[in-house]
Amino acid sequence: MTDHLPPLQTLRAFEATGRRLSMTLAAQELHLTHGAVSRQIKALEDHLGVPLFRRLTRRIELTDAGHSYFSTVTRLLSELQRESEGLRRKSDASRLVVNCSVSIASKWLTPRLHRLMADTPDLDVHLVVTDSAVDFATDHVDVALRYGDGHYPHAAAERIMNETVSPVCSLEYREKMGGIDAPSDLVKCQLIHEIGMNATWERWFAMRDLPYPGMRGPGYSHGSMSIEAAIRGLGVALGRSVLLVEDLAAGRLVSLFPEAALEVEWGYDLLYRVGNQDHPKVHAFRNWMLEEVREFTRTMQT
Repeated sequence: MTDHLPPLQTLRAFEATGRRLSMTLAAQELHLTHGAVSRQIKALEDHLGVPLFRRLTRRIELTDAGHSYFSTVTRLLSELQRESEGLRRKSDASRLVVNCSVSIASKWLTPRLHRLMADTPDLDVHLVVTDSAVDFATDHVDVALRYGDGHYPHAAAERIMNETVSPVCSLEYREKMGGIDAPSDLVKCQLIHEIGMNATWERWFAMRDLPYPGMRGPGYSHGSMSIEAAIRGLGVALGRSVLLVEDLAAGRLVSLFPEAALEVEWGYDLLYRVGNQDHPKVHAFRNWMLEEVREFTRTMQT
């Protein structure tokens, strides 16, 4: 059956030209050249075996066959558009798009997503991992998770987790260094830096009234990468408490001086479109997230 149907693009060109009675205006509407519209209409006429337009000196007009065909094409394209929009709305209603920064996605959110899917079986969860700024006006995103200072232009934000940072390393690295028993022992260690982090090694050493040994050692753009470097024995990382929990519990990392944790101003924020807090998808994700955070906080305190 479909072998006898004309290509859709020829019908769109015909509908726009028939409605405007101008190939130039149709081309502008469809973002095509005049020549492309003319060729598509010619291809449609060849396919049907009848002329659809009369080409006059300064204008075009529909033939009798063109008038009849235009009425049918307009009706069918309108029905197709209406049905497509209906399906798209149904798809949007069941799709939850979560935009999440890299480190929190890999170290915290992804291992918990199976519980979100179990708790919200009517939603298809799509996770988009990026550190780029979220624009809820143009991006197809329902909610976002970001690590920052809490200020996000053009988005509603609420802090869901604060954190501290403290030195961590692998057990093998600690043994290799002959033990790291006091903060002053870090002077002899290789330090792992998270580039762009507001809580730096320099601040940590200042808090302990110790001389800062300088920016020696590797640097990484993401907290998850600096943690991975510590796991692999490359040195001591100033790890974020939220990102460390799984690796500390599994023994991949050891906390050197948990009593010397540095409080940081940045934390993890839930973002969504302004005024969208009561949208069913946003509401469902927010409730799930707050329960996860409560359970996570209880785990960290035990």
